[in-house]
Amino acid sequence: MIDNFPPFAVFYLGSLLVLLTKGRIRNTILVAVPVISFILLTNVDAGKYLEYSFLDYTLNLYRVDKLSSVFGYAFLIISVAIAFYGFHVKNNKEYVIGLIYAGSGLGAVFAGDLLTLYFFWEVMTIASTFIIWNGKTKDCIQAGFRYFLFHLAGGLILLFGIILYISETGSTEFVHMGWTDLATGLIMLGFGVNAAWPLLHTWLVDAYPKGSFFGTVMLTVFTTKTAIYTLARGFSGEELLIVVGAVMTAFPIFYAVLVNDLRKVLSYSLINQLGFMVAGIGVGTTLAINGAVGQAFVHIMFKSLLFMGMGAVFYRTGKINATDLGGLYKYMPWTTVFTIVGALTISTFPFFSAFVTKSMILSSIAHEGYGIVWLTLVFASAGVLHHSGIKIPYFAFFSHDSGLRPKEAPWNMLVAMGFLAGLNILLGIYPAPLINILPYEVSYNPYTLGHVIYQYQLLLFSILAFTLLLRSGVYPAEIRAINLDFDYFYRKAGTIFMKFEDNYILPCFNFFKKLFFESIPSLLNYLTKDPVKLIYRVLEDEPMGDDGIKMQGWLIGWSVFVVTVFLVIYLLVFMHF
Repeated sequence: MIDNFPPFAVFYLGSLLVLLTKGRIRNTILVAVPVISFILLTNVDAGKYLEYSFLDYTLNLYRVDKLSSVFGYAFLIISVAIAFYGFHVKNNKEYVIGLIYAGSGLGAVFAGDLLTLYFFWEVMTIASTFIIWNGKTKDCIQAGFRYFLFHLAGGLILLFGIILYISETGSTEFVHMGWTDLATGLIMLGFGVNAAWPLLHTWLVDAYPKGSFFGTVMLTVFTTKTAIYTLARGFSGEELLIVVGAVMTAFPIFYAVLVNDLRKVLSYSLINQLGFMVAGIGVGTTLAINGAVGQAFVHIMFKSLLFMGMGAVFYRTGKINATDLGGLYKYMPWTTVFTIVGALTISTFPFFSAFVTKSMILSSIAHEGYGIVWLTLVFASAGVLHHSGIKIPYFAFFSHDSGLRPKEAPWNMLVAMGFLAGLNILLGIYPAPLINILPYEVSYNPYTLGHVIYQYQLLLFSILAFTLLLRSGVYPAEIRAINLDFDYFYRKAGTIFMKFEDNYILPCFNFFKKLFFESIPSLLNYLTKDPVKLIYRVLEDEPMGDDGIKMQGWLIGWSVFVVTVFLVIYLLVFMHF
């Protein structure tokens, strides 16, 4: 029975223990939780466990197969690194929320049915919102609210799709469904919100850079990769995803070149990398799915490494804008080295992990004849080198001398970054352990002479282009500015709606409130006095005040009659409209 204990339950129990402990005991628990979960996962056979009945449906809390296991392994490995990275964080609250967040991500990827998936999906939304709010600044609070509203809308779309799907098919099982009708279309769109599809992506670049140096690393892992898993599980081979993925790889490049906040650069870069995965899922061949899933695995490692590097800089200097940094390689040498490893990995240099998995995606797209998409992804690969491979380490650690003299990152941060850097190098040189856990058995060798030479040509010419643009002054300067994204339209529309509400809707509500809750009740109260005496005074032009002629109380029955007539008229009018 213990072998079938689901990882999410270990994380939920761990969050309770962390809440009650501190210091070394807390840190030990933080490492033990993912390690124990990893051991349990490696010892469980493929199959369905913990099935139960709910409303005449069979639900499944723990489904283990090769697809879910890849994401499970990635989530557990990165959880160990994140635990070390934040050892010096004294506030337990962020760790408690983080364990719930990570546990919910694990619950989602191992869920065997749509209702269980939806439960963990929404718990992830709530937990990640609190992680953003834990930044405790005004910007964090506002970004957290916008993030929550976005995911609340996406969750409602997903829930509506699930309800329609279950009513149409009579099944709750989460299997490959494809986009065939309204129900599956809504489900795919709900997944797409968390995958940061174009025009639905602004929550990511708005909220992720607002978290703490520690919280931002957690945010980059679970929400978007869970969405990639759900797309791979339910919608592989859906050609629309090829187009969506290609657009995702391309448009963030232009924003990433312009923005000043280096964590925001990495956020746009994150969308770019998700695009490669979405495009691979859209192709849907065994090689493409292996490439997309493998890319998700290694992306968790190298993107977390880059965010950890920038988090360490932010932790030591309190600054994260490119205009405020530079010259830090002398004072944070190990952080510099580890960040450069992450930069080389995301740029797909040979002998780093992303070279293997991204090559699978590009090869599958070329093999299936999607020439324009292939060219778009090659262009995007060159852009990645510019904004993440060069811009991040160059402006943070080299460039001009910013005058900052920080200490090196704490030892636990260096251990976490060193672990991820070593893993990215290891899987680049010896990718067999990763290839062996991918969903399908496919023979693929990325290290052919022609492929390696081609990749180095692409990278070296991209470096040359960056150098020439920078030296000639054509490359956009790093300046303090506000860069408008598609959320401009959301915010503008919201502002217009609020003005319309203030000027027109609220006055109408106030008018009807005064009419039905003040004027009419007052009139009824006045009319419930003796109507005969009232009419007599009006006809005789007598004053209505208390002049010695006392008004006789009206019989209760008459009062009830008048009120009843009023209510009947009221209901008839409003039922008619």
